[in-house]
Amino acid sequence: MKVIVLGNAGAGKSTLARRLISKQLAARLSLDEVAFHGGTERRLLQDSLADVKRFIANHESWIIEGCYADIIELILPDCEELIFLNPGVEICIAHCRARPWEPEKFTSNREQDENLGNLVEWVRSYETRTDEYGLRRHRILYESFQGKKREFKHPSQYELQQPE
Repeated sequence: MKVIVLGNAGAGKSTLARRLISKQLAARLSLDEVAFHGGTERRLLQDSLADVKRFIANHESWIIEGCYADIIELILPDCEELIFLNPGVEICIAHCRARPWEPEKFTSNREQDENLGNLVEWVRSYETRTDEYGLRRHRILYESFQGKKREFKHPSQYELQQPE
């Protein structure tokens, strides 16, 4: 299993990745872990890519998930399947509002709650963004990928997915 899960924040990428690896001996990498310098400052692309390439080299079976088209574009040749979660902005926002505290991203639940407004606005801009986080770039990656790929437009489609 060498799978990339792509989509907007709140689309369900982490949840699907955990579900897929629960019955497989696969490692999981969230690109959030390699994209930032502990905060909102992006790392240099080549530094993030080096970390991802090390992860790929160290694991025979893996799932990588994220919204970073600039990183994903460079590792697409390493994957066997691309899954694009595209449930729409309102579902993503609802997921963001319902997500439990993420201690790997925030020092407290309060800090996460204080950031929720920014996150919701960022998610809301998905369909109009032209950067590596937006629908336009995600769609280009998905359409250009020549391997096995699936797009899910509603959580009910991917909540039932089992590892292949």
